[in-house]
Amino acid sequence: MVEPDTDEDAAPIGGPDAGRANPVDPDLARMLGELAAALGGAYEAVRGQLSDLPSGPLRALATDPLAGLVGLAQRLGVRWPDSVADVAEYARSRFRGDYAIDEFGFDPEFTTNVYLPMLRPLARDWFRVELRGVENLPLDGAALLVSNHAGTLPLDAMVLQTVVYDEIARHVRTLGADLVFKTPYSHDLARKTGTTLACQEDAERLLTTEQLVAVFPEGFKGLGKTYAERYKLQRFGRGGFVSAALRAQVPIVPISIVGSEEIYPMLSNASTLARALNVPYFPLTPLFPWFGLLGLVPLPSKWIIQFGEVIATDELPAGAADDPMMVFEVTDQVRETIQHALYALLMERRSPFF
Repeated sequence: MVEPDTDEDAAPIGGPDAGRANPVDPDLARMLGELAAALGGAYEAVRGQLSDLPSGPLRALATDPLAGLVGLAQRLGVRWPDSVADVAEYARSRFRGDYAIDEFGFDPEFTTNVYLPMLRPLARDWFRVELRGVENLPLDGAALLVSNHAGTLPLDAMVLQTVVYDEIARHVRTLGADLVFKTPYSHDLARKTGTTLACQEDAERLLTTEQLVAVFPEGFKGLGKTYAERYKLQRFGRGGFVSAALRAQVPIVPISIVGSEEIYPMLSNASTLARALNVPYFPLTPLFPWFGLLGLVPLPSKWIIQFGEVIATDELPAGAADDPMMVFEVTDQVRETIQHALYALLMERRSPFF
């Protein structure tokens, strides 16, 4: 459904020369300075949390690892809907396979009671997500959420799923790339938490059953952008997502996310290593792979998520979904709406981290 490509019609943030190789990038130097200050504050906060941990939860890891992990997560900020013992027992029941799923493998109870509570501290405390235009989210009925995609790892999709549920109590069904379903462990978790394959057929099936569907049309071309190309949208492929929305006659909500580009600022791509590992890219960031696993901790950037005005599709002529020019026009409208909103948000923010 999604076949992103590079795009040449918009200049990178930082001026027309920002995309060129430059031994001294003022924007990058400024970002690294602010990063050092942000990491200092984050380190003190985490150290304080860990130093306050009593020995009980740590001992529980040895006697009952599952309950110990649930208790440790609670101490670190996860707010479980029930007691630690109840959540641990609930998780055990999931391991035994005693639960119902839909035709796509989605487990709404697990997502609500285990998955989303674990993501909330990331969205609320680490990225400090600020929401705008929440009134544009539909409270019922099907809709297609279309967002920019960035950050090296798809944390933006997980954060979006969390904040939408917390605002309107609706689960987001994300369309994911093939690699998600070919990666060990990722496949089961993705299916269980509402993600399905990014193809037009699955998108239409979800939309015709009144679901809230999210798509990131840039795909890996968006995730794998270098820091010099930040907030410059890649192509939206052939518009398969728009065709699905037109056929189902559901509204499209354009979403602009600012802050995700800075969580793993990608300085370069080790393409030879990426080919050897059979992955789309292998990122080199200021911290990864130089600091090992510590380099996988996302940087505490400040996020803004703006839900744009709804683009209606039910007023378009019959057969619009099969008209390539109509699909292209709507796709371009969605892309331009997201791109202009990104530029506007970037102009008003003071810093990537504060």
